[in-house]
Amino acid sequence: MLIYKILLPTQWAEFEATGRFDGSPFDRSSGFIHCSSREQVGGTAMRVFEQEPALVVIALDTQILGKSVRWEQASHGGLYPHVYAPLPLSAVVAVHQVAGASSVDDVLPPVTHG
Repeated sequence: MLIYKILLPTQWAEFEATGRFDGSPFDRSSGFIHCSSREQVGGTAMRVFEQEPALVVIALDTQILGKSVRWEQASHGGLYPHVYAPLPLSAVVAVHQVAGASSVDDVLPPVTHG
């Protein structure tokens, strides 16, 4: 299964350079790395990153992340994937450069059910 993390371009550049992502300041203050399912990622982008001109959305393989992924209730409702460990570059299976939050659902592969 894939989950998604929305990054600023500078965060992605640092992730690529170091081989791991320890979380944004908000992630670190929460105690985990906030991620989204495919169904959730567009809404998350609009809610959190609406003013950002460019985003990088990475797809992460939950099998590689293993037990560090927990699906938990978010404050605004719904179960979201939270990662309780740094993200290793080896878990990144796709990288999507996106021109703003409103384009996330257009750029990522469509939601599939089943």
